Amino acid sequence: MPDPSSPARPPVDPRTGPADGPDVPVLDRFRMDGRVVVVTGASSGLGAGFARALASAGATVVLAARRRDRLEALAEEIRAAGGRASTVGCDVADPDQCAAMVRTVMDEHGRIDVLVNNAGLGTAVPALKETPEQFRSVVDVNLNGAYWAAKECAAVMEPGSSIVNVASVLGLTAGFAPQAAYSSTKAAVLGLTRDLAHQWGGRRGIRVNALAPAYFASEMTDEIPEQMLASILEKTILGRLGLQPELDAALLFLASDASSFVTGATLTVDGGMTLH
Repeated sequence: MPDPSSPARPPVDPRTGPADGPDVPVLDRFRMDGRVVVVTGASSGLGAGFARALASAGATVVLAARRRDRLEALAEEIRAAGGRASTVGCDVADPDQCAAMVRTVMDEHGRIDVLVNNAGLGTAVPALKETPEQFRSVVDVNLNGAYWAAKECAAVMEPGSSIVNVASVLGLTAGFAPQAAYSSTKAAVLGLTRDLAHQWGGRRGIRVNALAPAYFASEMTDEIPEQMLASILEKTILGRLGLQPELDAALLFLASDASSFVTGATLTVDGGMTLH
């Protein structure tokens, strides 16, 4: 959890570079002391893991999701381990709720340094059977929600802030189940990432990047049928599922000053799946 001996440093403005030049030890660039980080979809799965990792690096994490009860339990866990965490209810598909979330964070913490756009919805429905309502519900959360949250946070972010959009390798390659809605929204998130990085980089000094994970051991992968899981592992060069700490490290890189000269990029963490 946070090291009280680690001093808080202002975020690096990507337009001017680190004010302290090469004098900061490289591992210190991964520290998040003094930073306020909003994590959407933090009530379970990868989002909860991201929150724990960011808190352990020194950040104050704001946990956002629809299931407020789960958020409170996670916040208590983080605080018990010596970290700093608060919660806010938010359905990212509703732009008004995204705006309210940002107002709450600014009232409580006075700043937002990082947004982890992690909230997502997945379905597996054959395209010929998928209803318009089913398709739109995925678009509303995975694409529209990422946009609403990014837009509201960027409006109050200072230079040196960072937005990490959690996409998926299914935005880059075909999946193992009929997931037209999910795959198309995750591909769209990659385009959104590039455009927002271009819009907000030079003028506002905000970096925007995407994280594209493959299959990681979680509650969701526990439900994958055995035959499908075998196919996934066969097409993954490293021959296994990823582990949460392996994705946490990639997320921390994109969120922190360690990646201060990286924007508009997609970091794929897939064990080699996209090489097939």
